[in-house]
Amino acid sequence: MAKAKKSTDPAEHIQPLYINGLNGRVLHFPAKKAGQREILLLYGSHSSIERMMAFAQELNRYGDITLPDWPGFGDMDSLFRIGEKPDLDTMADYLASFVRMRYKKRRFTVIGMSYGFIVATRMLQKHPEIAKQVDFIVSIAGFARADDFRVPRRNFYAMKYGTRIMRHVIPSLLAKLVIRPATIRMTYNAMANRHSKMKGADYAERKLRIDFEVNLWRINDLRTYFYTANTMFTLDLCKEQVVGVPVYHVAINSDQFFDNHLVEQHLNVIYPKVTVVKAHLPAHMPTVIATPKEVAPFFPAQLRKVLAAKP
Repeated sequence: MAKAKKSTDPAEHIQPLYINGLNGRVLHFPAKKAGQREILLLYGSHSSIERMMAFAQELNRYGDITLPDWPGFGDMDSLFRIGEKPDLDTMADYLASFVRMRYKKRRFTVIGMSYGFIVATRMLQKHPEIAKQVDFIVSIAGFARADDFRVPRRNFYAMKYGTRIMRHVIPSLLAKLVIRPATIRMTYNAMANRHSKMKGADYAERKLRIDFEVNLWRINDLRTYFYTANTMFTLDLCKEQVVGVPVYHVAINSDQFFDNHLVEQHLNVIYPKVTVVKAHLPAHMPTVIATPKEVAPFFPAQLRKVLAAKP
């Protein structure tokens, strides 16, 4: 009998996920070689498995990749559905439950993008038994305190207090009446020449990117989005340390959101060893429909050497 061919369609590696009473999805790319590391990849706020697909494909060079949904994102049920709120501790506990289910007692590596990194950090603080399983954690555009943001003070407070209001039921329901496909398309088209997600795109490419953004706003729970955004604008992870887990922080030179020097200082408060890896990139995150080639610069040679090393 002929052997079945392995699927080359990345979407076919997405599986159903049922955990803690919530339905979601998880992406799994098996390792290409025996003995490679197991990597838990975590996306940030306002994202999805599809947006992170290129990252998962690129990292698959270095091992087994697992990428789960967050509650309320990527078409997964929100925590509100089971009577809980998506605060940082609850999200960290969800991640701990997933880790126990997926990895049991096995060792693994964590790579967290922005919000994904802060949830992973909080998990390691709250669950030191899991920290003992982690070889190291990678921060890509991650941060540790709200004052790591380098946006104008007026804008910062507008986002901090605005998201605090919008995370409640009635304001978030009202926001749904405004954040509609037509409104999203109009906004992105109006900002096309200066918005980081749209810069450099011709008409056809811009349309694809906007269509993807429309879908993200459709599949992601709006109230969860505001709740997690408020978490980032009130964050302080420096009150507890993570024991025994080194961190590699990818500092993006053109990051429009964070002060890399402050981030490094705060990570040194939390983690026992911090290695800063500089990445020369045009933006905080790639476009929503990036290819593996386009995301490759997010993993500089210094980090790739560490990922390729035998776990």
